[in-house]
Amino acid sequence: MKKLIWGVAAGTLLLSSCCNKQKCNLQDEDVVNGYARVELTADLSRFSEQDKKMMAYLCDAAELMEKIFWKEAFPGEREDFLASIKDPLTRKFAEINYGPWDRLDGNRAFMEYAGINGTEKPRGACFYPEDMTVEEFESWLDENKDSHYTVICRDEDGTLRSVWYHDFFKEEIEQAAALLDSAAALASDAGFAKYLSLRAQALRTDDYFESDLAWMDAKTSEIDFVVGPIEDYEDDLFGYKSAHESFLLIKDPEWSAKLAKFADMLPVLQSELPVDPKYKSEMPGTDSDLNVYDVVLYRGDCNAGGKTIAINLPNDERVHIQKGTRKLQLKNAMKAKFDKILMPISDIVMDAEQQQMVDFDCFFENVTFHEVAHGLGVKNTINGKGTVRSALKEAYSALEEAKADIMGLYMVEQLYEKGEMSGSDVNRNYITFFAGIFRSIRFGTASAHGNANMLCFNFMKDHNAFTRSQDGIYTVNLPEMKAATIALMAEILKYQAEGDYEGVCRWMAEKTVMGEELKADLARIAAADIAKDIYFVQGKSVLGL
Repeated sequence: MKKLIWGVAAGTLLLSSCCNKQKCNLQDEDVVNGYARVELTADLSRFSEQDKKMMAYLCDAAELMEKIFWKEAFPGEREDFLASIKDPLTRKFAEINYGPWDRLDGNRAFMEYAGINGTEKPRGACFYPEDMTVEEFESWLDENKDSHYTVICRDEDGTLRSVWYHDFFKEEIEQAAALLDSAAALASDAGFAKYLSLRAQALRTDDYFESDLAWMDAKTSEIDFVVGPIEDYEDDLFGYKSAHESFLLIKDPEWSAKLAKFADMLPVLQSELPVDPKYKSEMPGTDSDLNVYDVVLYRGDCNAGGKTIAINLPNDERVHIQKGTRKLQLKNAMKAKFDKILMPISDIVMDAEQQQMVDFDCFFENVTFHEVAHGLGVKNTINGKGTVRSALKEAYSALEEAKADIMGLYMVEQLYEKGEMSGSDVNRNYITFFAGIFRSIRFGTASAHGNANMLCFNFMKDHNAFTRSQDGIYTVNLPEMKAATIALMAEILKYQAEGDYEGVCRWMAEKTVMGEELKADLARIAAADIAKDIYFVQGKSVLGL
């Protein structure tokens, strides 16, 4: 991979922020340029000293995922780059974004720097040579070029070459795998120990299938750990390459018990989707898992910019069909975003009466069934174009997130009708969902989730699902919103099942444009100094490990 060395001009911020303070103590800062501070802690008193030693090994392995992700995201030397930034809050903002691009502002450069051509974040991150063209890649004959687990390099003669992650990041991978082996030896839960051992082997080989299956079975452990190359969002060129990340999770038994019954209902929910049968022809695996956790560590890709508040994994379609997925709700992170971001936003943009219906339990349910919805629909096209993911290329992620958003909301209503939900009023879920769109749109057009919510907003606007007063106050029209939910879900499932790449690109280009009224409303939110997202104070020292 071609390396570029960055020269940062005194860490100069191009955005307005609090970084002009003469003295800053980051531990005391509530907000760093739009990110609210959250400390990731948990009560570990129920765990043995052996468990805590295992968690310390897992934290160390996570730090290696962090090190790898910096190499995937930033085309230079991390330490040189950060050391050149003199202002502590500017440096913190660079750490949050893993480079000099604001991930919640369309990857716009927020610092003056030299050493690359232009100021845009490379669409292919560091997974491809800087000078490689799309045409060159597509005409190149190589069986591993579109693997999730290869970096594309140039040989000395200029020809392209695929290098497996376990070779390209050999030093970090070997260290991380050894730490997983050590953790496995200490794990008291047999299923979790098996998963850790197989995951160590997967890191060494880039064959994750068996470890994914083992993770699907590792549901009884009170401690969980996600590690490896997982999501494809960082590759905005083709959406092929998975970036490294890690989560350390502590199960919440009480909240998990509330969700356990829904995993068995997936086949019924799939069969009852109001779409053409050919767009729901696959049956999801019934070995799925719904559980609630407190997350105590984010490292790598999941820690960059906007933070994940739920996990739906594995991504391998073979695992989905055979066993389903595990859908893990990160309750403490979810509550932090609700309190610090969603509620203050709803105070500004929502009708006063409907604002009283914005509710954390509904937010939790909507996010939960967003993750459930990822397992429904189809994973393979119906016309021989391969998997939906491969057929839709870089357009896949945003469309899949929009599907999960809207289908999850639809499923909540169906479960209310079946008497399976204990809440008082499903209309609260719709209003909370709509208020949440304003939170997610602020992720920016560089984010799959931001584009997904922009699509939902514009589709609902076209279908009269809400009204906006001259003062920028929104009121949800509930019957129209419910009808629009079904219509949008059907449209997305059709595009996915048919693998219509060109159609999706045209549709998304048209429907993810932000109108002037919405821009003005987001400006009002920004003027109120409401955080866009959260950043974490985290690690072994915070946990006392």
